Amino acid sequence: MNADQEKAYNLLKTARGQIDGIIKMLEDERYCIDVSNQIMAASSILKKCNLMILRQHMNHCVKEAMMHDQGEEKVEELMKLLDKVIK
Repeated sequence: MNADQEKAYNLLKTARGQIDGIIKMLEDERYCIDVSNQIMAASSILKKCNLMILRQHMNHCVKEAMMHDQGEEKVEELMKLLDKVIK
């Protein structure tokens, strides 16, 4: 696992901990706004992690594909993913 993957891994573990905490908050019938704030915090971590993963994909997989004249496929993959994000 390289350094970027390790950072993403740690972020995912943090998000998992937050989600476990959110579940506990619901079980304890905590105030809805507090629960919502925690959901937004977990969501923010997941977005940050996703950007890290995509950056790594572009810096490694896409770059490698471009060197072997297969970049068009990787660009199409990214466009499909961005289409999901935009909707």
